[in-house]
Amino acid sequence: MSNTIIQPEGWAPAKGYSNGVLTKDGTLYVGGQIGWTAEQRFESHDFIGQMEQALSNIMDVVTAAGGGAEHITRLTWYVTDKAEYLARQSEIGAVYRKILGRNFPAMTMVVVAGLVEDEALLEIEATAVITN
Repeated sequence: MSNTIIQPEGWAPAKGYSNGVLTKDGTLYVGGQIGWTAEQRFESHDFIGQMEQALSNIMDVVTAAGGGAEHITRLTWYVTDKAEYLARQSEIGAVYRKILGRNFPAMTMVVVAGLVEDEALLEIEATAVITN
């Protein structure tokens, strides 16, 4: 049995990458998710709106693989504006809990000069272990 590509139903096809790869042992690697919709459109140009969409996108991939927020073991965040991230901590916490509840995986935060999609303010990648 080889790895399984995870593509949430209704999402525009990924070009040159996979949104998720589920290995034989139940490890799910979620490719970096940005603040665009399943149709690859940005509805928000605000950090919090994009963060909420990116986390929702991660949950869509995890759910499509048969998991839940409790299966997420790692998040790596790439943000383009450190000052905004620090200034909006209470809003970030509220949106995080709305999407992921009180699940707190290992996390890394990296400040970057830019992302491939010019409108993206952040990108978040995840790892989950799904052993249902």
